[in-house]
Amino acid sequence: MKPEFNDMQPLAFALAALILLATPGPTNTLLWLSGASIGFRRSLPLLTGELGGYLVVIIPAVALLAPFLAAHPQLGLALRLIAACWVLYLAYALWTTDAERSEGVVISVRQVFVTTLLNPKALIVALVLLPQTGLATVWPWIAGFSLLVVAVGSSWIGAGAMLVQMSKGLSTSHLPRRIAAVCLTLFSMGIAGSAIAAMH
Repeated sequence: MKPEFNDMQPLAFALAALILLATPGPTNTLLWLSGASIGFRRSLPLLTGELGGYLVVIIPAVALLAPFLAAHPQLGLALRLIAACWVLYLAYALWTTDAERSEGVVISVRQVFVTTLLNPKALIVALVLLPQTGLATVWPWIAGFSLLVVAVGSSWIGAGAMLVQMSKGLSTSHLPRRIAAVCLTLFSMGIAGSAIAAMH
């Protein structure tokens, strides 16, 4: 039986959102890589891109998108394929960038914003986790979700920065970028595979 998330209590919503945000994905991979490449403090501005990407999707989706996507399922499939292509492009860019050229400036706020914008997690939050009671009544929920985004994103950046502390000189090697590129490729294949499966 499908769970009824529309009646979710704040604590249950926070737990579900926390688990969703903490799950490895394209955005978290970029945050981790930035922490490993340029450190915790210099990577913090990327959180504005992540939060902005989520809110740009969630707010219109809560207000308008739910009934529209239900009537036009092919649009949701197209969005998944676009997301898969973007993530695959990021993987290629990370794999082929020289370590010397990437040192100091690896991940941009724009990259994090677009990646989050295309991340299926945003639609899950908007159309499954948040109460479907209209935009005017869900602002406290969105504010709480925004705090969770900052907290979890900071944790991923910190994990990347800790990797550098544990392995001296790793930030200038190919390893963090190659790991991130492989993860992004797998995410891209998963997104594309789910879209193709939904077509049948």
